[in-house]
Amino acid sequence: MERLLGLWVDDLIEERPDGSSLRTFADLLDVLVDICPFVEPIRLGFLTLPLRGPSRFFGGDEAVFAAVRAAVRDVTGGDARIGVAEGLFATELATRQCTVVPAGGSAAFRRAQALEVLGRKELTTTGRRLGLYTVGAFADLPPARVNERFSGAVRVVHRVARGEIHELPDQRDRRLPQQLRALRGTVHHVDEQSGFFGQRTAGDDRAAAAVYRLRHRLGAEGVLVAELHGGRSPDDRARLVPWDAPRTTKLDPAPWPGQLGAPTPTTSFAHPVAVEIFDESGAPVRFSGRGQLSGVPSSVALTRGNPRRVAWSAGPWPLVERWWTAPRRRAHVQIVLEDGIALLLTTEASRWWLTGMYD
Repeated sequence: MERLLGLWVDDLIEERPDGSSLRTFADLLDVLVDICPFVEPIRLGFLTLPLRGPSRFFGGDEAVFAAVRAAVRDVTGGDARIGVAEGLFATELATRQCTVVPAGGSAAFRRAQALEVLGRKELTTTGRRLGLYTVGAFADLPPARVNERFSGAVRVVHRVARGEIHELPDQRDRRLPQQLRALRGTVHHVDEQSGFFGQRTAGDDRAAAAVYRLRHRLGAEGVLVAELHGGRSPDDRARLVPWDAPRTTKLDPAPWPGQLGAPTPTTSFAHPVAVEIFDESGAPVRFSGRGQLSGVPSSVALTRGNPRRVAWSAGPWPLVERWWTAPRRRAHVQIVLEDGIALLLTTEASRWWLTGMYD
């Protein structure tokens, strides 16, 4: 498991009436991006970042600690508590205690903590009656015994104590990413990608925070995501748009006659690769003006490459666009090579191109 560097800024833990704590916290995040682009805000005043990458870049853990403390002083004028451990739960404990846990030592560190750190008053009270005073003692209870005596919330905490889950359910402030986006003016009101059951997970929030920081460094066009829209071929339908740009979930209702049917290639090339198709006699396969191939595809060769045998082919599917002006004539052919690789080939202006690949 990756070691995390935790940063605890006491002056920013509580929001001030004028909202300055959140603004200062956002400024600190922006400065820390220069140290590590994967800084992750957990709660107001508490954040983490992976240690291994920055340590290699700066020449050691101590150099990273010095850079982080300098960033905090520059932004807040104060100091911060620093801790290192594996997993968010252990990292927060280490940060509160200003402890750097050696690699591989987080389990022992977690087990040695007082039972109170799990944040369940009923667990602490009952645990004392049972003679349980540490996280490790509670972790050693069989799950069946915990299920008999405690609530579902405590059963989840028991998994944290055992190291099966690495953070408490309420350890993150789920509102913080949205508050930071609102502060920076990047909130939009279109539907967001949800999890499997419709929920927005902590991973989604972490990804959004990381992407924002990358865009802050690279510019509005620096981070792009794929979006589908109307078109007839896969390369026509896919386009890249800036992350966080307003998007719609409605598909283009146009019929698009001649659209290539399913399955759609999983990979479409922005720059198609020139290929050649040969029939069984070794003659090049051409696409005629009558919408037919001159022969059955038998082998395919990349430019300056050795031909590879074709196991199966389908098509062609002719496509003529803009007939009222300078028409564009294309045709698609699906090919499966003998090694199982599936390709989408397109012919245009008497040349063949590799335009897509199927998984």
